[in-house]
Amino acid sequence: MRLNLVQYNPVWEDKKANKNSLIKLISEHYAEYPAENSVIILPELTLSGFTMKSKDFAEVLMGDSFKFFTGIAQNYKTHIIAGLIEKAEDQFYNTLIHINPSGELVNSYRKIHPFSYSNEHMYYSRGNKPVITEINGWKVGLSVCYDLRFPELYRYYGKERAELIIIIANWPDSRIAQWRTLLSARAIENQCYVAAVNRVGDYLNLHYNGYSSIFDPLGNELAALPDKEKIISADITKDNVEQVRAKFPFLDDIFLI
Repeated sequence: MRLNLVQYNPVWEDKKANKNSLIKLISEHYAEYPAENSVIILPELTLSGFTMKSKDFAEVLMGDSFKFFTGIAQNYKTHIIAGLIEKAEDQFYNTLIHINPSGELVNSYRKIHPFSYSNEHMYYSRGNKPVITEINGWKVGLSVCYDLRFPELYRYYGKERAELIIIIANWPDSRIAQWRTLLSARAIENQCYVAAVNRVGDYLNLHYNGYSSIFDPLGNELAALPDKEKIISADITKDNVEQVRAKFPFLDDIFLI
């Protein structure tokens, strides 16, 4: 299965401009590479950036942003992982969605750990459950940005034998060393692939240098990209996960979760 991580510089709180940027990036990429059996993974809060104006940019789960991502999924016959601000009754959530090549919503995951350091918890409600989705026969654990600092979520995915973990993020360069270390650790401890997409660019006093990355089940970096807008790709195989887990059956020795 091919993973395609879309690292781009969103225009702050401008969905229209960001849709145009993504259409250009994706169309150029797929003009060169086949889309069959692939997944497109987009950053956290894909079309708005990491805004605290949750009420202003919120939409129902299958609203305008969903329809935009559905068009891409159907056009390129690919799975889509993306982020949006979900409105559910009087609550707002930082939500990840999974859309299949037919344009159907397969699953959604609400960020469990709002980033309290920047007061995200004041503008977004927290999700309350892990979500494992299915992509081309793979078990895939879903997560968003700050979740990465809480290994118990990923240990759950490891115990459930997820073969791939996806993280979508807006993670600034001032803490990028932790990003890279934690991504490798999540892959090593759960003996699975980890695919994590970040943004690039600037907003106020924050700079984002990307480092969207893919790690294999031994924690080896298969792909990483600093500093620029681009789609990076890597092919992954379930055989590799199965071989690592068979040779080193460490997941059988989890006792506390």
